[in-house]
Amino acid sequence: MSLALYGHPFSSYTQKVLVALYENDTPFEFRCLGPDTPQHAQEWLQRWPLRKFPLLVDGARNVVETSIVIEYLQLTHPGPVRLLPDDPLDALDVRFMDRFFDLHVMSMVQHAVNGALTGDTAKRADALAVATEKLELAYAWLEERLAGRTWAAGGAAGEHFSLADCAAAPALFYADWTHPIAARYPVLRAYRARLLARPSFARAVDEARPYRPLFPLGAPDRD
Repeated sequence: MSLALYGHPFSSYTQKVLVALYENDTPFEFRCLGPDTPQHAQEWLQRWPLRKFPLLVDGARNVVETSIVIEYLQLTHPGPVRLLPDDPLDALDVRFMDRFFDLHVMSMVQHAVNGALTGDTAKRADALAVATEKLELAYAWLEERLAGRTWAAGGAAGEHFSLADCAAAPALFYADWTHPIAARYPVLRAYRARLLARPSFARAVDEARPYRPLFPLGAPDRD
């Protein structure tokens, strides 16, 4: 049985796994979760009743949590692009940056989005204010961390695209929509631009383009 991925093209965490799959041209079937495919939703919930996606199915095995999914792909369906380095300390650095982007960037975007989805003006403003404060801290830290690097981790000079960049791509994509990355962060802005130019992520962005009106904070007319 071939790989199957349950998710949605506009979902940041679905995009994170899609980038990993596209990096290595890994064959898989995409099963979009939406109103037009109720059979996919039923299958997804039978396999993972906690209602979180994406979900990777490999034969009888169900794999969840994006970082675990990407590590699983490297172990069982490896390709020319190694998203986790062999050196244990380099791999630890990659995992740290992966967690940083998920926990300190993407989670703040989700906080702002959840506030907007309430439909309550005050809750929307409060959630955005919290997200803005936390994202500013993350941007400032990343500006120093990424100096002199091409990618987020994967060696002393960040010369190798890795799991960390799979996480960074959608996180910074939506973070900049939520709280724009200011000109005082040129290193971070340049890194986001490199991610957008990476063919694997560019493909994921293009596939999600029709769903931009769904972004509750309002999608800017760029990217």
